[in-house]
Amino acid sequence: MGDAVEELLMESERNAVFKKSETLEGSVKFEGYDFNRGVDYAELLKSMVSTGFQASNLGDAIEVVNQMLEWRLSDEVIAENCSEEDRDPVYRKSVKCKIFLGFTSNLISSGVRDTVRYLVEHHMVDVVVTTAGGIEEDLIKCLAPTYKGDFSHPGAYLRSKGLNCIEQSRENLLWKPSKVMACLGKEINDQSSYLYWAYKNRVPVFCPGLTDGSLGDMLYFHSFRNSGLVIDVVQDIRAMNGEAVHASPRKTGMIILGGMDCPSITYAMPI
Repeated sequence: MGDAVEELLMESERNAVFKKSETLEGSVKFEGYDFNRGVDYAELLKSMVSTGFQASNLGDAIEVVNQMLEWRLSDEVIAENCSEEDRDPVYRKSVKCKIFLGFTSNLISSGVRDTVRYLVEHHMVDVVVTTAGGIEEDLIKCLAPTYKGDFSHPGAYLRSKGLNCIEQSRENLLWKPSKVMACLGKEINDQSSYLYWAYKNRVPVFCPGLTDGSLGDMLYFHSFRNSGLVIDVVQDIRAMNGEAVHASPRKTGMIILGGMDCPSITYAMPI
């Protein structure tokens, strides 16, 4: 009797320790890129999906962004009630996904600014949405370079050195923040500026929080010397929402970069 109980206990322990694994067929297998094959950038980026950790998140983002870039209206089934233009095969192949690019100011403070400028310069995004700092830092870099510093340096010390940490005159004329952005891009006239290329390529730049930064201080001081300047944020909210609403039934994609406390990449391709 004792041997039988002991045998049952041993069998139970064996089943607990040597539990049969379920099949994971169809799941992504972790494998990195083999550099013995040479450097194939397309394959290297593709391999990120199976590399693991943050590389896999980057790989997922790359796949979604590629879907945005590759999509054409011709990929969709022709709707019964669509217009004659929407039935034209040549026209359908020409209609692309409308891509929104959003980013926080710290990306413009860093070298990512050059990537943003490249995307806007070469018509790779259709709408830009950013913060007040994302505007200011672009203009500041046109006037003087930004250098890597030390976060521990106190503000009073930097001020003593003359350094800074990154942190309508016509009656009834209303301005939108996006119109201000276009004017700034035009006037800065600097090819290193993404605002310049946005103005030149007619890519709208929306900044709902325009006054939340140094630009707000400048507008404050300007109001003492020249009263009457009105900037209508509501017009831009309508215009920004309209960029998505009027894209229907087309595709819209969003690439949202940055975050002070937790840098992230958000990507989506809603219908």
